[in-house]
Amino acid sequence: MKYDLIKTRLGSFIGKSVFFRILFYKLLDLLLLRAWYIRRELRKSRSELGTVANVLDAGSGFGQYTYFLAGLSEGWKVKAIDIKAEQIEDCTGFFHKINKDGQVLFETADLTQFVEKESYDLILCVDVMEHIRDDVQVFRNFALSTKEKGILLISTPSDLGGSDVHDDQDESFIEEHVRNGYNINDIKDKIREAGYSDVSATYSYGWPGKLSWKISMKVPVILLNTSKLFFLLLPVYYLLMYPLAFILNLLDINLEHQAGTGLIVKAVK
Repeated sequence: MKYDLIKTRLGSFIGKSVFFRILFYKLLDLLLLRAWYIRRELRKSRSELGTVANVLDAGSGFGQYTYFLAGLSEGWKVKAIDIKAEQIEDCTGFFHKINKDGQVLFETADLTQFVEKESYDLILCVDVMEHIRDDVQVFRNFALSTKEKGILLISTPSDLGGSDVHDDQDESFIEEHVRNGYNINDIKDKIREAGYSDVSATYSYGWPGKLSWKISMKVPVILLNTSKLFFLLLPVYYLLMYPLAFILNLLDINLEHQAGTGLIVKAVK
């Protein structure tokens, strides 16, 4: 599934306009259930950390969460890193246009090598760890880079179908994944061993979220890979289907799940 190629095409389109870039961020916040969970956790973190903090967006991608982090408090200084130099260049240009240069710094970096000892009050890592084989080293680097009492917040697929893998013969829906999700206890153990004292994890994407994801993400990606013409029909598709996806997302974030295809992990050093 050429998911990464679709992301690249969308990125090249939205990068041409500040208006469309911000609109794209807002649409992602509405559409992606993981964004609902992450924004809720970040608001909690702001109440814990206060209005002044050093924050690392570890694997910043399009800059969606960097933008949200910068908006939580002008006193939050954000470093956003990604291994893809073209995305760092793109985001640097956008944040310069919106006059956030003094608050946000983008840098190309490999998370398996990146360490800035005891520098960050909060490290955010959204849908990145499933792409990195040497996850143990990354967790160690996070712990080294986190201040005492600092927070690590991770969103990642679970091993209960998080990459749309349900049987041994299935392949990941997202072809760039190097693992088909984390076991909830395994990831907690790895993060504790890395140096965090208080680690908790909860499931996201229960039955409502799984259905919403199929409607809002899987079906459109399949159709976009089938024909480029579907780009023209995409607004109509979402106009018809998003109300249902919204209700399902609302259900998911307000229910407690005994199982789910996503994990939200929070750790305190």
